[in-house]
Amino acid sequence: MRIAFVAATVLTCGIATADEGQWQPYQMPSIANKLSERGINIPAEQLADLTRYPMNAVVGLGYCTASFVSPQGLVVTNHHCAYKAIQFNTTQEHNYLAEGFLARTREQEPSAGPNERLYITEEVTDVTAAVTQDLSQDHLRRYEQIQTHSKALIKACEADENYRCTVRSFHHGLEYYLIKQLMIRDVRLVYAPPESVGGYGGDIDNYEYPRHSGDFAFLRAYVGKDGKPAAFSHENIPYQPKSYLKVNADGVKAGDGVFVAGYPGTTSRYNLTSELKFASTWLYPTQAKRYQLQIDTIEGMGQNDADIAIKYAGTIASMANRMKKLNGLLAGFKATDIVAIKQGRENDFLAWLKQNPTLNQQLIAELELLLAEQQQQTQQHYYFTNAQSSTLLTAATTLYRLAKERQKPDAEREMGYQERDIALLSARLKRIDSSFAVSVDKTLWLQDLHAYLDQANRVAALDTALGGTPKAHELEATLDGWYSLTTLTVQAKRLAWLNADASAFESSTDPFIRLAVALYDSNMAQEKAEKTLEGKLSIARPAYMAAIIEYYKANQWPVYPDANGTLRISYGIVDGYQSRDALYKQPFTRLDGIVAKHTGVEPYNAPQKLLNAIQAQRFGEHNVAAVYQDPRSWLCKLLSCQAKPEAFNSVPVNFLSSVDTTGGNSGSPMFNGNGELVGLNFDSTYEAITKDWFFNPTITRAIHVDIRYILWMMAEVDHADNLIQELELVRN
Repeated sequence: MRIAFVAATVLTCGIATADEGQWQPYQMPSIANKLSERGINIPAEQLADLTRYPMNAVVGLGYCTASFVSPQGLVVTNHHCAYKAIQFNTTQEHNYLAEGFLARTREQEPSAGPNERLYITEEVTDVTAAVTQDLSQDHLRRYEQIQTHSKALIKACEADENYRCTVRSFHHGLEYYLIKQLMIRDVRLVYAPPESVGGYGGDIDNYEYPRHSGDFAFLRAYVGKDGKPAAFSHENIPYQPKSYLKVNADGVKAGDGVFVAGYPGTTSRYNLTSELKFASTWLYPTQAKRYQLQIDTIEGMGQNDADIAIKYAGTIASMANRMKKLNGLLAGFKATDIVAIKQGRENDFLAWLKQNPTLNQQLIAELELLLAEQQQQTQQHYYFTNAQSSTLLTAATTLYRLAKERQKPDAEREMGYQERDIALLSARLKRIDSSFAVSVDKTLWLQDLHAYLDQANRVAALDTALGGTPKAHELEATLDGWYSLTTLTVQAKRLAWLNADASAFESSTDPFIRLAVALYDSNMAQEKAEKTLEGKLSIARPAYMAAIIEYYKANQWPVYPDANGTLRISYGIVDGYQSRDALYKQPFTRLDGIVAKHTGVEPYNAPQKLLNAIQAQRFGEHNVAAVYQDPRSWLCKLLSCQAKPEAFNSVPVNFLSSVDTTGGNSGSPMFNGNGELVGLNFDSTYEAITKDWFFNPTITRAIHVDIRYILWMMAEVDHADNLIQELELVRN
């Protein structure tokens, strides 16, 4: 009933265009009219060109999005995206998570860590024909051929070692694109507010609105003196990007057209109803149970050990975010009955299919058989996979697999274990020290082992290693012995295994190495089964998607691929929404809300200098009198159109828009209609979490930190004048 009411409200107000779509840049000209309707003035052809402003200023972090904002390689992203960089430099003496960090000179900018990378997408090429040529009907062989063709394309693309290339599947294997990215390897921390600003409201406010989060941070890209990417060195110089974003200091108002560019992670909008049912009844609840246990465990141990609290801060934040999202998905499925919505669409598709007898009428039936097999496989493998969750066992398993793969020619090795991957593997092994404690690792692993032992899908090799079904105290004693005898806790000794051959592993007495060797055959058998099934799906999925695309086009629905971590553009307007509690959520929040929420206790413990600036109304040039246009000219374009809004007279902190985002879009630049930076994407509303499966335009809203709040923090609170001078500020 609630969703029907909101939908009716929107239709009454005349919003005719749903802002759905995570579009590939090359698709922009095909939706130029939709962009224009939303007040986006920058030419669609310009947005399609990755070599031009603003797309060549948008970068990936591998897990989040960022953007260049100065000619000296200055990069802005979310605080939670820079969390590992802040944690990496945090010690008990200098707790930058709690205190914040600001480098006032280049010499004060520390490394963000050996794993940190910036990826600048320069080319996206359709390679479908090359990947799918002459594929075998044998399912395992078919999977391997797709991988072989992809690796050949990647190798040719990476002739210059400064580039990282990938082949990504779109529309579930119907299309393949080669992504070429310049990889910056020296990334440094420049400025981050304290967590009490960057994560204000913590997990309580996560996915909620109104929000008052200063979720921003600045990094910098460095290169060698020749201008080419290089490993960290004090001799390196700031990277000079081909473009950097202009920053609009006046921001946006309600009703303004906006768009976002970034690297959304994964969506499942074309998946079948049976997949949604499996996720909602087994996968998500099972994952949520494990995450909650891990969160409780780490938090409990961290309360008594400051070193653990620092080392696992990023882990906790990541787990808490996933936990909140899983709970939001489960609640959202019930609130909007997305299962029924998807089943209705599926039934409509089947009816349409019957009217097109030239198409395979068994498309869904054939796919359903494979999905049932996949779901059974997921359940069978889940606990065995988790039972290998120890950080040290994961390292040992990776190292032994590398030694085994090195017995093959490089082109035949598994992706992730080729020579191109060694530097990243090495960095990952080094990074362990900054987020690892034996006591925590052992405790979490014990929990996963107990869960494994309590279920039916057991694996003989692991059972043998554990001594059958040991009692709790026996299992704990066994693990105590393994952790005391291993040398993998020492970084230099971990790294030494990178160059060892398989025989060295097989003769090792290190308990974690021995376990990795013992489980190798079982892991390979599991992997082979998964690959074989993927080979089957590589036939059924594309056939289904080809028909679905025809069906969507027949209904004049937007056709864009599910998110897969590649560069996308979404558009919309700044707008509030009618929430699940029947309250209308205004599109902007103000500084007053920070004071209203402040309790002095985490997560509502705003820094005193921030509170002082607010209480003194030291807003400077960032004070905004009004955030709404003249209501008469926007009549019924916004849900708030019937009421005359009060004066704003504050600095906007966060704002809402209807752009289509998901995980991976964190840190994505928010643009106004002219392509100027007006904010950073960092979250979604609780009601919008289910958009990974189904986009509902009436309640789907993304949450952004307003550029005016960022500039105000820099100018009036932290006095980051050196960084403000780097920015190119423009005004309306």
